[in-house]
Amino acid sequence: MFEIKGKTAVITGGTSGIGLATAEAFLKKGAKVVVAGRNEQRGATALEDLKKISDDVLFRKTDTSDEQDVKALIDFAVKKFGSLDIMYNNAGIGNAAPVDQMSGEDFRKLISINLTGVFYGIKYAALQMEKQGKGGAIVSTSSIEGVVGDPNLPAYNSAKGGVNILTKSAALALAKYNIRVNTVNPGYILTGMVNEKTMGKEGLAKLVSLHPLGRLGKPEEIAHGVVFLVENEFTTGLNLYIDGGYTAQ
Repeated sequence: MFEIKGKTAVITGGTSGIGLATAEAFLKKGAKVVVAGRNEQRGATALEDLKKISDDVLFRKTDTSDEQDVKALIDFAVKKFGSLDIMYNNAGIGNAAPVDQMSGEDFRKLISINLTGVFYGIKYAALQMEKQGKGGAIVSTSSIEGVVGDPNLPAYNSAKGGVNILTKSAALALAKYNIRVNTVNPGYILTGMVNEKTMGKEGLAKLVSLHPLGRLGKPEEIAHGVVFLVENEFTTGLNLYIDGGYTAQ
């Protein structure tokens, strides 16, 4: 089993929701963690909470659609903690409009973060791990929307489907370095973006009805899946669905 204790982890989109829950899980297992995000205020709030678990946590403002920003994030983690052992690409945004009504700019913006940003994260994490010569674990957040079409999510569907197959390609290319590459594919999760306040009671109930288990997921349940993918040393190229039965239908 891959030992998380003492390892250095970088988490993009790490200041809230699934990313924050995963940062907590890694810290509880003894990792040193760098959380990255675009909002410095959210970063400060996240750090305040995470430092209650461990002082081995830092925040760095990062735009994952910017290649040099992602490279600088990896360099920052190595400079501060001495290595990079775990990379979790979790940053993402959403937008909604049918394909014939979505602007090219909105499509490109989502792809630049949700897919191209994951490519940058995998690339620069892999280069650092190759240099260290000790292997490593890379996990990215995909989605059920990477395999199930939604008429209002053409950009999101495209990005998450891309992340799924990018992961398999990277897993094959990096296996010789003992660098494992996987995705976690959540169903709908109760977060700051998905809740009764943002969607309304009826909207939330509709989402719940799509999951055979009769509820939405919790960020901690996805974090548990990420931990599994990091620790299990015989798992690579896997798209792990944690979706309350959504994709079994």
